[in-house]
Amino acid sequence: MPAGRLDVELRLRLFGIKRSLDLSRLARYRNGAVVMASALLVIPLTLWLLRPAAVPDLADGNVAGARALAAGWAKGDMIVLVRHVERCDHSSAACLSGNDGITDRSRSVAVAVGAQFEQLGLNKADIYNSPVMRTAQTAGYMFNKISFDEDWLINCKGTMLRDALAHKVAGRNLILVTHSECMSQLMNDLELPSSTLGYGASLFISAESLQAPRMLGFIKASDWRSVTGE
Repeated sequence: MPAGRLDVELRLRLFGIKRSLDLSRLARYRNGAVVMASALLVIPLTLWLLRPAAVPDLADGNVAGARALAAGWAKGDMIVLVRHVERCDHSSAACLSGNDGITDRSRSVAVAVGAQFEQLGLNKADIYNSPVMRTAQTAGYMFNKISFDEDWLINCKGTMLRDALAHKVAGRNLILVTHSECMSQLMNDLELPSSTLGYGASLFISAESLQAPRMLGFIKASDWRSVTGE
């Protein structure tokens, strides 16, 4: 074979080998990029799927939640945290009496929410309120009852669930008129994402098993009729 032709063939072979190596390296880079891109998609999706479930809204067509509430209430298994109605020192509305209480216009909200609890039935319910003026006034208009010296309903950091369970009597529902901070604390105690519920909102926990209480959901003050139909 002529030397020139041999030289060309050697060059072609060497070029082919080099090209094969380059393509192989490119394929590895491409596969690595695909794996990395997949991981970037999968990790956020996994975290989203594993996130704690939000506290359910028992209104607006949540038929299963409303039925569970009615059944649990009838058995005396419920713990309810109710936020006081509109506080006067955070509003431009007229105060009921003193700046540390509720607004005059929020009396009707308290009375309306109390009427809904009356429909559920209060003959098997224990009712407590924090000693702060706004919660005492709320309890008075909502349930015609005011308790005293229940400091645990305002000093609740890290202890809300524990203290609520300690006050729960078997076969009797427990209603606690308290503050948004204590409601958020209870959500945290149940390892749920916390949120601030509005004035007069109610947060329901099933204590059928004191060892494994579970969140049932919340009802805004304005949404009761969509739950009870009353």
